[in-house]
Amino acid sequence: MSAGGVMFLLQLSTQGGGAVPRGFFELILTSDPVTKAVLVLLAGLSLVSWAIMFAKWRAFSTAEKGGNAFVAEFERARGMDEAMLLAQRSKPSPFTAVFSRAVQFINDTKPALGATNDRTARLSGSQVEALRLVLDSQSGREREELGKFIPWLATVGSVSPLIGLFGTVLGVIEAFEGIATKGSGNIGAVAPGIATALIATAAALAVAIPAAFAYNVFASRLNRFDNALEGFGSELVALLVREGRI
Repeated sequence: MSAGGVMFLLQLSTQGGGAVPRGFFELILTSDPVTKAVLVLLAGLSLVSWAIMFAKWRAFSTAEKGGNAFVAEFERARGMDEAMLLAQRSKPSPFTAVFSRAVQFINDTKPALGATNDRTARLSGSQVEALRLVLDSQSGREREELGKFIPWLATVGSVSPLIGLFGTVLGVIEAFEGIATKGSGNIGAVAPGIATALIATAAALAVAIPAAFAYNVFASRLNRFDNALEGFGSELVALLVREGRI
């Protein structure tokens, strides 16, 4: 029901002989304590969800901007030494973290295939597989860090309508209590309770819709970022192959 419909109910209730609250805020102030608690809880969930949305938007923007710049330069690198210089002067990002972890593994690992007259020392197949596991592990850590608190948006989006439904039920109960108190079912008896129920429902939807929308957006961005990290790991292995280290 629209806001005009709610005001129409309030006007009719006044004509029905009972003084009722006028306006949105007066309805909230005159509602029962449990309904107020529901609205306060919804307001708290809304603040939490918007704080997460702004924080994740900033984190994704920073990670994507710095990561894309590093990857673009990395793809033009002619060897690991040049790539390490690029990583040192680039802004920290999940991509530089994955690269640093790979460099640490390579420095700590003695090539199983010794050098010959035809080639330099190389990592064996099992060592390359271990390197890929290290890359996957570090990529998972970066993904976990970037995706922190995103599931909370899904929780808020799914729980808020149920909390609003609870407030709606309380409003309907209040409407029936009005009928019982006034001994009639006129609009003046039921309008305050119905209006309170509608406010609880609207508040729940106002909290749930942005949270659910943001969760879908950030989950999609996180999946794309995870794929980009996986592709970067493959590019790193390819660079080692071109250098003759594998």
